[in-house]
Order: sequence, then C-alpha cells, then structure tokens
Amino acid sequence: MIYNSIGLIFIISAFILLIYSYLVMPRCHLKPKKYNNKKRYCILIPARYESKVINNLLLSITKQTTKINPKDIYIIVESIKDKTVDIAKQYNMNIILRENLSLKRKGYALNDAVTYILKKQIHYDAYFIFDADNILDKDFIKNMEKSINEGYDIGIGYRNTKNSNTLVSASSALTFSMINTMLNERKNKYHNNLTISGTGYYIKGSIVEEWNSFPFHSLTEDYELTLYAILNNLTTTYNKKAIFYDEQPDNFNISLKQRTRWVKGYFEARKKYINKISKSEIKNDPNFASKVNAFLGVTPYIYIIIGLLIILVNILITKGITTFLCYLTIFLLLIYTVLVLFTTIMLNKEKNSLNISKSMKIKVIFYNPIFMFSYIICLLRTIFIKDIKWDKIDHNKN
Repeated sequence: MIYNSIGLIFIISAFILLIYSYLVMPRCHLKPKKYNNKKRYCILIPARYESKVINNLLLSITKQTTKINPKDIYIIVESIKDKTVDIAKQYNMNIILRENLSLKRKGYALNDAVTYILKKQIHYDAYFIFDADNILDKDFIKNMEKSINEGYDIGIGYRNTKNSNTLVSASSALTFSMINTMLNERKNKYHNNLTISGTGYYIKGSIVEEWNSFPFHSLTEDYELTLYAILNNLTTTYNKKAIFYDEQPDNFNISLKQRTRWVKGYFEARKKYINKISKSEIKNDPNFASKVNAFLGVTPYIYIIIGLLIILVNILITKGITTFLCYLTIFLLLIYTVLVLFTTIMLNKEKNSLNISKSMKIKVIFYNPIFMFSYIICLLRTIFIKDIKWDKIDHNKN
C-alpha cells in the first residue's frame, strides 16, 4: 500500500508542476527594444555532402521577395571535392571550407562561418541559419524582417514538412508542431522565451558580434541556444507567417537514431546551463516564467513515468503476473488514448497549415502515440550508449 502511495505522490506532484508551469507563464515581461535595422542579412548553411538537396534551398533563396546578396550567403563544407561546392559556385555564393574535421557537430560548422565573417569585419543585422534540405517560402525573409524591425533578438519561423508520405515522417513533422503550435504559440503570447528547434531562425547580428563566435557546440546546439537565451534574457519570437519546409526521416531506425541524439543533447545542454538558470531566478525577474519552465523541463513527465513504474512493480510483487499484466494493459491503453486525443487536438490546431494529406492525418492520429512512446527507447539508448555522435542523415532528392 505504501508503495502505491509513493507512486501516486510522484504522479500528483507531476500534475501540480505542470499546472504551475502553465499558470506562471503570464509572469513574464520581457519585451524587445527597437533598433536601427540597416537591413543587411547573411545566411549560414552547414552543408556536408548535401548536393542532392541544396539546389532547391538556394533556388528558394534567390526567389525571395526580400533579396539577399549572394555574397552574403555562406555555405559550409568539409571538402572541396564535395559536389555541393559546384552547385554553390553556380549561384556565386561563398564557400567556407572547414579545417578541423574532428569537430563534427553543426555548432562547430556554424562557428567556422561566424569566425570567418567577423575576421573580415563584416557587419550583419541578422544571421539566418538553415539546413541544406530546407526550402523557403518566397516571403520568408520579408516576414521575418518584421520581427527584426520589432527588435527581437531571435526569431523562429514556421516549420512545415516537405515529405509526409510515411507514418514516420508525418509523426516526425508533428514533433515540431508540438513544439511550435502547441508550446511556442502560447509562450509567444506571454513573451516567454521560445524553444528553438532545428533551423529556420535568425539571431541579431549585434549578439553574434558580442559572442565573437558561435559558442553552442552540444549535440543539440539549438536547445543550448534556447537555454542561453533564457539565462541572458534575450527576446525571442515565433513568426508563423515566415514559413519554411524541412525534410523528415521516413525510416523508423534513422528517426530513432536522430531522436536519441536529441535526447542526449537535451541533457547535455541542461547540465551546462540549468544550475545557472536556477540561481538566476528572482521574483522580480522579467523573464521569471521562462526560467521556471526551463528549470522544470521534462521533470513532470519523468515523475509520471516513475510513479507508474513504482505502482506496477508493487502490483507485480504483491498481486502476481496476471494482475500485473492486466494493470499494465490498462495503463498503456489509457496513455495511448490520451495521446490519440492530444494528436487530434494538435492536427485540428494546425488546420490546413501542415503539409499532410487528409488520409495520412487519419492514420497518424493512431500511429503518433506509438511514435511518442518510442522516446522511452531513445532515453534508454542515451543511458546505455555512452558515445552518441552527431552523424549525417542522408536526404532524398526533393
């Protein structure tokens, strides 16, 4: 009985923390300060052997309604023999050849580009960062410019999907819907710091110059940047009109490998920043809510898992295997049902924005909960696989 009570305490505590994190959001008063934007922007594209996909990105950049000078676009490669170089030359864009290839993470590639630019003493009002497989809506820069003019330090675009033809790729796309449409939209409403995921964002040039580098080199440099922004009270915004398209893995094993890296990077970045954030929290902090939510992170969800495990183990010991299996089935069905409802709400909130067909939406409602369950596998892999590296994911030609 006592173990069931302990399990319930964990679960109840989790829901209390979730409710508190939701209610505390309005306690944020961090607002941007307008500045003199001279409208000179650069684009950084890490592109290690990305000749299959980069042409579509570069073409979409040339078609922007707000033009970017090709000489302000920097494509980062690892070998001059990479076919990506030939494509970049056709567009008369800068090629940055990496020197220290033992530093394999995206953050190091971005750092090479930033260091190169700053040594040239070139000033940009904003640095845009994209992956080579991205494609930009023609008004992406135009819409983002509104956020730059408003003075936001970091602006995040709406991440749509290029490919949603499989259940895996469609579910992967919904991961970013969960981050942006379900979380960042509400955070944006109350001026909380947003969660930066992947690419399709800009950083104000003066901040990059202050860093004198790109100092985020973890497995998830985007989440590390998120925590840095929270700690240092940088203003962030979600610009849903700035649309870009991103390719999702369509193979479950590749997706599992990618998400394992994300989970590992999540904890790696938190280890570096979370103590600093907890010590910086004060009641009159204009960014109080962001710091509270960053400190909590996924703790409530871990509490729920721990609570359920305690209850299930106690049932196994005291009631036997048959009763244990019955309760396990009930718990799994309950969680599955909740996730089905959550996926349905998420798709409804996206309406017709997300590039997923009606037939796939019906299928993904029932598959996405299984996809989300598999994050537990990713977590276990991070525990038992110590050497998780940043590896290139091969893209399709589209």
